[in-house]
Amino acid sequence: MAGKKQFDMDTVLDAAMVQFWRSGYADTSLDDLSRATGLNRSSIYSSLGDKDALFLRCLDRYATRYGAKFNAALSCAAADPVAAVRAFFDVTLGRIADPAVPDGCLMAQSVMASPALSPNVAEHVKELFGQQRPRLRTALKAGGMPDESAEDFAVHVVAVNQSLAVMGRAGSSPDQLRAIVGVTVDALARALRR
Repeated sequence: MAGKKQFDMDTVLDAAMVQFWRSGYADTSLDDLSRATGLNRSSIYSSLGDKDALFLRCLDRYATRYGAKFNAALSCAAADPVAAVRAFFDVTLGRIADPAVPDGCLMAQSVMASPALSPNVAEHVKELFGQQRPRLRTALKAGGMPDESAEDFAVHVVAVNQSLAVMGRAGSSPDQLRAIVGVTVDALARALRR
């Protein structure tokens, strides 16, 4: 159709996601989103909705992209739960090392920004953030860990995983981050041998 601007939705959503990831929700303006996506304000509103709607789409995109990677990493948990958790951490370490994406974790950053978010968006952030613990608990139980221990280790692994994102953003070296992972994986291996 003549005069209608065409754009690739995936490219636009990735650009918006990276903008929110880099600057956070509160510090990302519509002008920032316009520059990042190449769309003017009216195109953003008509195609993507208001800032909250776009942010929710970006969060879902992030959760889907990395959730699929975490699920794939944990898929071998029944056969080798230690290797599965190591692979889980490798997803995060790979993201931290990827120069194409900002440092840190969009989900953790968004949870910390909850007071600046609308109640609807803040609740959605908490729901998405909460997906890690049951994902890990299920994997650990599949690997033979009793329910209570699986829950405790799932909470611990989530906490360590988020600390990797924060420490990576703060400038910790890849060797330091791998050492942190090593301590957790070794503790898991010892717990599974009991």
